[in-house]
Amino acid sequence: MAPEISERAQKVQASPIRKLVPIAEAAREKGRKVIHLNIGQPDIPTPDRMLDAIRRFDEKVLAYGHSAGLAEYRRALVRYYARHGIDVDSENILVTIGGSEAILFAFLATGSVGDEVIVPEPYYTNYDGFASMAGIRIVPLTTRAEDGFHLPAMEQIESRITDRTVGILFSNPGNPTGVIYTREEMEMLKSIALQRDLFLMSDEVYREFAYDGDTPTSVLHLDGIEPHAIMLDSVSKRYSACGARVGCLVSRNQSLIASLMKYAQARLCPATVEQTAAAAAIDTPDSYIDGVIAEYQRRRDICHEGVMEIPGAVCLKPKGAFYLVAKLPIDDGDEFARWMLESFHVDNETVMVAPAAGFYGTPGMGRDEVRLAYVLEEKTLRRAMRILRKGVEVYNQERGGREPTQEKTAMK
Repeated sequence: MAPEISERAQKVQASPIRKLVPIAEAAREKGRKVIHLNIGQPDIPTPDRMLDAIRRFDEKVLAYGHSAGLAEYRRALVRYYARHGIDVDSENILVTIGGSEAILFAFLATGSVGDEVIVPEPYYTNYDGFASMAGIRIVPLTTRAEDGFHLPAMEQIESRITDRTVGILFSNPGNPTGVIYTREEMEMLKSIALQRDLFLMSDEVYREFAYDGDTPTSVLHLDGIEPHAIMLDSVSKRYSACGARVGCLVSRNQSLIASLMKYAQARLCPATVEQTAAAAAIDTPDSYIDGVIAEYQRRRDICHEGVMEIPGAVCLKPKGAFYLVAKLPIDDGDEFARWMLESFHVDNETVMVAPAAGFYGTPGMGRDEVRLAYVLEEKTLRRAMRILRKGVEVYNQERGGREPTQEKTAMK
């Protein structure tokens, strides 16, 4: 008889992004090619400056760094944020082990066990895991595909507030939706935070990825909210460096930063080599970022056009990040994603999507939606969207009681 694991561990949600990986592996073992639209792993090359800094690292001892992050990197971040109209100094910045630790630290510092944080849904699914670790309860605020996943009215947001509410957390640009909140929406959140004395936590990992001339409003662009505002950030997507695991938490609330330093000291320090590389990446030429934005905007257009060619699909064109959530004419996104991997292919190729239900906190929501990550080069992405469209058609034919159809026509 084995000891019982904790209730917290039992309740942590399996990742909707990764839970179908064994099924995808089984499809590959059968010789099938799986095109991955399920995970936000960029294929854009990491900047040379970042990789060169790793190659040049020649310290004789790989020693502990400062718990708040290397001074060199924090100074570089001050310059980076200034370019985006965000005025902070080094003392406002705590470097973390990826954006993941920044989110966990934010939960640990703002709420006690049993407290609540309001999060617009669908949301980055790992918020659930970090909330469970901190003993925080996420209170979902539903947004709709038909509205482009913009925020509902202030009254609806305020209706979620209880005496246990400590803050509002959101991503902007949004993962998984690609929404960019308007300045008016950000001012509304500011008003609620000030009136109800809440923390306003903004996950801004996808800051650069804004299309059609749009520019996201940072929580640190808002005046008069300094004690309430917490910004969460990471190099993972900006520099196509997901494996570097360097993030940060930024706030002008120095009492908050001082409290977080206790957690930072307990885990000693972030990775030294990766911080050195991240500091070098700050001076990456604008041409790199401009090229990345242009490339993702092209991919966004291909992905959105492909979705809209599916009869009955609902998806307003997203403004940012490199994801979209599409409402499809299917009965169950989990079953559909599994079926695509196990039972469907076009010329021995199939597509892996992320069922969107796992990005919702409200039971039953998102069952007819999937998240797509447009992180593939154009030719592969176009082929993937044609396979997806055919997959929806055949899936519904089978569910309608007709004879199963296997597509064997070459895709051109």
